[in-house]
Amino acid sequence: MTLSGALLESRSPSHHNPSDQAGLLRLAFDATSLLGPVTGVGTFAREVLHRLAARPHVEVTAFAVTARGRRGLLAALPPGVAASRRPLPAKIARAAWLRADRPTVEDLTGPVDVVHGPNFVVPPASGAGEVVTVHDLTALRHPEMCTADVLQWPPLLRRAARRGAWVHCVSEFVADEVREAFPEVGDRVAVVPNGVSRPPEETPRSSAARGRHLAGSDRYVLAVGTVEPRKDLATLVRSFDAVAAEHPDLRLVLAGPDGWGAADLTAAIDAARHRRRVVRFGWVDDDTRYALMRGASVVAYASRYEGFGLVPLDAMSVATPVVATRAGAVPEVVGDAARLVPVGDVGSLAGAIDEVLADDALRERLVAAGLERVERFGWDRTVDGLAEVYERARDERR
Repeated sequence: MTLSGALLESRSPSHHNPSDQAGLLRLAFDATSLLGPVTGVGTFAREVLHRLAARPHVEVTAFAVTARGRRGLLAALPPGVAASRRPLPAKIARAAWLRADRPTVEDLTGPVDVVHGPNFVVPPASGAGEVVTVHDLTALRHPEMCTADVLQWPPLLRRAARRGAWVHCVSEFVADEVREAFPEVGDRVAVVPNGVSRPPEETPRSSAARGRHLAGSDRYVLAVGTVEPRKDLATLVRSFDAVAAEHPDLRLVLAGPDGWGAADLTAAIDAARHRRRVVRFGWVDDDTRYALMRGASVVAYASRYEGFGLVPLDAMSVATPVVATRAGAVPEVVGDAARLVPVGDVGSLAGAIDEVLADDALRERLVAAGLERVERFGWDRTVDGLAEVYERARDERR
């Protein structure tokens, strides 16, 4: 089927005509983050799309801002979501959007009511409402920790705000920063927190026993996430090195793909006295991630700046205690359910890890508080909130 030149594929029954269903909202959704290894934004997109697809009054068409990867888009989508196959190279698209409001989302998907860009950038629209998710302001607060592609999104967001786009923020911390940095947004800022994926039932592949087997020890500190400067894994290595002598069976496990700046992590490991007890994995699938989290003695989150923090909540959901930095929105998200330390402080982080390892009462308190904390976050609630934002954006544009 051709709509405004866009080729659509679907694993569901064909799309309805808008007149067939009262109150139907036609949504275009950027699903580029589902192509390749799924990281934080990809998790957000995946969980949101699965729930939107199940809603009878929402019709979703996904698109990808890429030329080569688009062929795998349909396979990455849940049933009920159509896929646009029109190629749109990312570099060309962003260069065009920095200068003008073309190509539009309608050029990709045909007529829609709302377009959602879940990864800082939303395509311009000729008639649809626009919603863009901002996860953090690293590009403005810490540009030295960003790639050239990431540094493009602030001017793109400013253009979108001037067009009337709504900005979805994942925390009050991010919302406050957006209001300060982008006054063009006005009152079109909506805070809808991320959810927490409920852990799968424990199986041999996702068990604590498998996690300990992979780590090569019954006791280990775990960090999960893409290797990049913002996650400050080099500081975590130094903190682990400071406590490792007191815990001869302890290991440090790092699970996540290399982003950029991985050389700093490699240098920190090479300089560590206990470098042979540092275990690095690349990207891991969900079962392996949960296995490692279940088996860990502590999950450490050493981030230097954070707009939300899914990893601590994932760890809490499987009853693993968390040590984290007071970075950005982390205190807002974890409350009193994690042991918090200053950003970049090797000694404080080392001391907190040692304390959690040695103090059974503290561990039990953190586990209990963590299990209670995660009940406040659910992806269904996230999608309920986003649906309200979509309706506001659609109605305002009309």
